[in-house]
Amino acid sequence: MVRSLAQSTSRLSLAAAFLLASAAVALAQVRLGIDVLRDSGFAEVKGKRIGLVTNQTGTDAAGERDRVLLHRAPGVQLVALFTPEHGLDGTELAGKYVASRKDNLTGLQAYSLYGTTRKPTPAMLKGLDALVFDLQDIGSRSYTYLSTMGKCMQACAENHIEFIVLDRPDPLGGERVEGPGVGPGGINFVAQFPVPYVYGMTAGELAKMINAKHWMGAPCKLTVVPMKGWHRGMLWADTGLPWVRSSPNIPRGDSPLYYVATGLVGDITGPELGIGTDVPFQRMSASYLDSEEFTGYLRGAGLAGMSFSPYRGGGNEGANVRIDGHAAGNLTALNVYMIAAMYKASGGKLFSKLPGQVNADLRATYGGASLQRMTEAGMAPAKIVEGWTAEVESFRRERQPFLLY
Repeated sequence: MVRSLAQSTSRLSLAAAFLLASAAVALAQVRLGIDVLRDSGFAEVKGKRIGLVTNQTGTDAAGERDRVLLHRAPGVQLVALFTPEHGLDGTELAGKYVASRKDNLTGLQAYSLYGTTRKPTPAMLKGLDALVFDLQDIGSRSYTYLSTMGKCMQACAENHIEFIVLDRPDPLGGERVEGPGVGPGGINFVAQFPVPYVYGMTAGELAKMINAKHWMGAPCKLTVVPMKGWHRGMLWADTGLPWVRSSPNIPRGDSPLYYVATGLVGDITGPELGIGTDVPFQRMSASYLDSEEFTGYLRGAGLAGMSFSPYRGGGNEGANVRIDGHAAGNLTALNVYMIAAMYKASGGKLFSKLPGQVNADLRATYGGASLQRMTEAGMAPAKIVEGWTAEVESFRRERQPFLLY
């Protein structure tokens, strides 16, 4: 009797687990590129020797790893993996070089594209018919996954290999376009393309634009496997898809909103952004700030969709940030207002103790030295933000032919 009850309980537990898994898949409104590829019987890669650019975010809508799916797909020869910043498991800290290693799920070599090279070498690509890209981007120019995509497209063009993008949502949606462009000489790995800081495009859409504009040199043979069910008004929470931590400090589907709003400040030594806590990029503090004064200033900035409350901790004061991603407020602008207040509160010592020295990290991510120069010159934050308008509107028109959704 006890054994019978145990067996019944076990069967019920399995049934419950199955129902939960089925409900999770049913909730997902969006079919990712990897799902669409599988639904087609892997038509775009069948009979080909392929490499896969992936990490822990490369999953189907049900959470199964793309590299496992492709490794066991009939008629598909997955022979190598390639990994971006943060590594195959997404656990390496920002800016830390990643070593190549063997993948324990597939037994394949996982070549690092954030180590001794940022671009696949001819030796890495030898014998491949196609290189497949399936990484979850966060919609901000300074996040390096799509920079890696660009380098891969360049390598494929040089080595006459097809490049295939399995498309994924932009977690910020496809309508938000904002922030500074890239100034003269500003192209670098955290500003790889001449696009606004927030570009409102999926990986597949941006790949089409990169190719057509020759931003990485000669165009490659490009195939995009589009999603089904995604539209431009969707934030991540609207997709019904589970979020996989894309890097150590992007733990939730709404984390990209906060990364955009405060991440530029993180390139400056001194201010604390909640990194290493459960609210990365969701607070801003420094030893020289007064929490009530700083919070009142931010509330008075008129930034729609953003709310602030005083923060005190660890000897610092500042503000907690809350964001409604569907509101029309300019998220990138928050960085500018915070930097202006911090520059004043620090007695003009925010960027460097050496007058005239440009903060290299901020220059790279902003796409030039203009933000520091304008802040030091006393330009009002609203005027700095207004200076982005013409380039943003021009980009909206320029990107239109490449939109898939």
